Amino acid sequence: MKHRGLVTFGIVACLVLTIEILCRTGTIDHTIMIAPSEMAGSLWELLRSGDFNTAIRTTLTEVAISAAVSILGGFVVGIAIHANTFLRRGVEPYLVSYYAVPTFIFYPVLVAIFGVGSAAIIAIAVLLSIVAMITATLNGLDRLPRVLIRTTQVFRMSRPSSAFLVLLPATAPYLFTGARLAIAYSFIGVIASEFILSGSGLGYSIAYAYNNFDNRTMYGLMLLVIIVVSVVNGALDWFDRRLQNRLRG
Repeated sequence: MKHRGLVTFGIVACLVLTIEILCRTGTIDHTIMIAPSEMAGSLWELLRSGDFNTAIRTTLTEVAISAAVSILGGFVVGIAIHANTFLRRGVEPYLVSYYAVPTFIFYPVLVAIFGVGSAAIIAIAVLLSIVAMITATLNGLDRLPRVLIRTTQVFRMSRPSSAFLVLLPATAPYLFTGARLAIAYSFIGVIASEFILSGSGLGYSIAYAYNNFDNRTMYGLMLLVIIVVSVVNGALDWFDRRLQNRLRG
């Protein structure tokens, strides 16, 4: 794992250094991209000024709500579909092909229902991310070892006891994978929606800076998004490895 981390860090460092050199030498025009060191300086200035604190808070709140709804809702819906064979036969083909349809085509309908604002943005993010959790729940339940189910029957465990003490821990790796995907898709859905549906948030702020040719602000905010997503993904990856090791132990 340490070797993988070093390789990843080396690749990222080389990429950043290459972009830095290309920008500093003028190979990449300053109007197109600024050097990574300038991006970091711009991000520091933006955070120190506090001008975008509201935008950051808005985006993170929308991501948190959409991720929570997707994870909990996808888990419940996945259990319901798994328990009903007739329902599963009808729904499963649509789940398989769901991501072939661009979710953002529904934004006019969602705007008509929820209006322009956070509710429509969260709805789009949930539509984008909930199916990942539904699919992960179905996969986890499908791969439950039969011996675990027989064990709960032999010990005459109640449904709540068997679910929380045996079945849920056994499906935990699949559920956590679904949760990671739901969080990732929530970031994508919220920030992309803010470009077109919002007057606040990081997506709106990046689009506003772009339209006003403010490269320093635009790239500073883009760097912030990259850092936040990388930190969240790193934390989830660390927790996932801890969970896998514990289950193996």
